[in-house]
Amino acid sequence: MVAWPMAHRSSTPARSAAAVAPARPGGYARRDVPESTPEFPGCRSVRITRDAIGDYEGRIEYWDAATETAWVACEPTTVYHEGPGQQLAGLLTRIAAVRGAPILTLGTADLLLRDARGERRRILQADQMVYLDPVETRPRGAAVEVGADHLPDVLLEVDYATDVRRGKLGLYEAWGFPEVWVEVPEGGSPRRGPGLTIHRLGAEGYGEVVASVALPGWTAAEVHAALNEPVLSEATRAVLERVGRALGAAAGTGPDDDPWLGAQRREARAEGHTEGWAVGRAEACVEMARAILENRGLAVSERLAARVAGGDPAALAAAASACRDEADLLARLDAGRGAGQRGR
Repeated sequence: MVAWPMAHRSSTPARSAAAVAPARPGGYARRDVPESTPEFPGCRSVRITRDAIGDYEGRIEYWDAATETAWVACEPTTVYHEGPGQQLAGLLTRIAAVRGAPILTLGTADLLLRDARGERRRILQADQMVYLDPVETRPRGAAVEVGADHLPDVLLEVDYATDVRRGKLGLYEAWGFPEVWVEVPEGGSPRRGPGLTIHRLGAEGYGEVVASVALPGWTAAEVHAALNEPVLSEATRAVLERVGRALGAAAGTGPDDDPWLGAQRREARAEGHTEGWAVGRAEACVEMARAILENRGLAVSERLAARVAGGDPAALAAAASACRDEADLLARLDAGRGAGQRGR
């Protein structure tokens, strides 16, 4: 059993003392959004009307219908910002294969809260969202609707020019997202040192934990290292296998249940069986010839194995029983092979 470290309070802004709403699908309660205006450092505000937001195709941090205002990153898209989300999707593909069950990543799709009339009220966009059981929990529409859809098991936020702790993290907490990872990439942020922080939702809101609960045992330090590797290291490969097997153990699945990896493993086992059978057959022929010659009192040299391995067992037994010595045995076998080739 893994002993999880106790959470400590994160730097999430204080929430209003609002009542907790009924639990959403997935078991987490949704709280009201804090009354204070969230902060979005590193972003600029732009006006997007209620009518226009449905067709808006750009990236946003947050949109609020009350003011028809969206916050977008001031700095252009960079490799530092986009890389971790894409890297995480690739890492999770490997974990899913070991686990033997799919994991879904949806990138920056909208996280949508509707008002009582069913109109768009607020929208958030994370840098990556993760569903560990997508067959049962994937969203049904174009957006992930808070209070209607299952929320992602993990959200990834990449702080390159922004700081989600001062705005978005409080909103994620209020809406009931169970686990948020905040990554500051290596060499990327001019404001903060690199590293990854895992915020886990509890009874008192978010607390920072050393390791993920959703992806059991994957520590913040291990995730950060994996997100910043140009080439998959042996250490990260071992971590991904460990996490995948932990998820599989909980679900009763494994690598053989993955369509691609399972097929590869079955093919490898079949090839190994065929190769092992051929090797065993060759060794058996050599031992048979050696035993017959030795029982007849004939000398046996080291070259015998190389010459008789893989031959026809019946022909080999007949030649070993009738030959004058080892040289005659080999000559009889060569003659038999030549006759066989001429008869084709």
